[in-house]
Amino acid sequence: MALLTRGGSRRKPGVLASFIHVDAAADAIRALRARGIRDLTVYSAAPNHEIEEALAHRVSPVRLFTLIGGLTGCAAGFGMTLWMSHDWPVVVGGKPIGSIPPYVVIAFELTILLGALSTVAAVALFSVLMARRGAPYDPQFSDDRIGIFVPAAPDQARQLEQMLRSAGAAEVRHEGT
Repeated sequence: MALLTRGGSRRKPGVLASFIHVDAAADAIRALRARGIRDLTVYSAAPNHEIEEALAHRVSPVRLFTLIGGLTGCAAGFGMTLWMSHDWPVVVGGKPIGSIPPYVVIAFELTILLGALSTVAAVALFSVLMARRGAPYDPQFSDDRIGIFVPAAPDQARQLEQMLRSAGAAEVRHEGT
């Protein structure tokens, strides 16, 4: 098992377990959470609803950034077009100067543009802020295995190893010791 560290920093001490079956990994996550262990890193090649339910993560704050960006774009689209039409009025056939329907297209486009840009910015921001530096990684976790890394002191590592093996881990290693 060739191990790498993410972020190029020193390895955290802990236990790295490799699972073949999703059910066993989900059971191990539930057992760890039942013991009060919340700080764990899970690696999987593809999203899986069983693992997500076992982790019980809170809702991502990126959605709020997308909403705020979209609403700002919509307001900016209508505000900009109405302001420009009143600043340089063009009277055509007795129609009102600040007619809303033609400006819906511009407001829609700015809603999509600012919503998408704010989403990209939020994903980049939270990727940097919530990075798991120093957590060991195995390239098998990108192929066919599920990995769970639990940071732990060397004296707790033996108990965690037994618990992960009883949950169905195919391989368990002590890291950073």
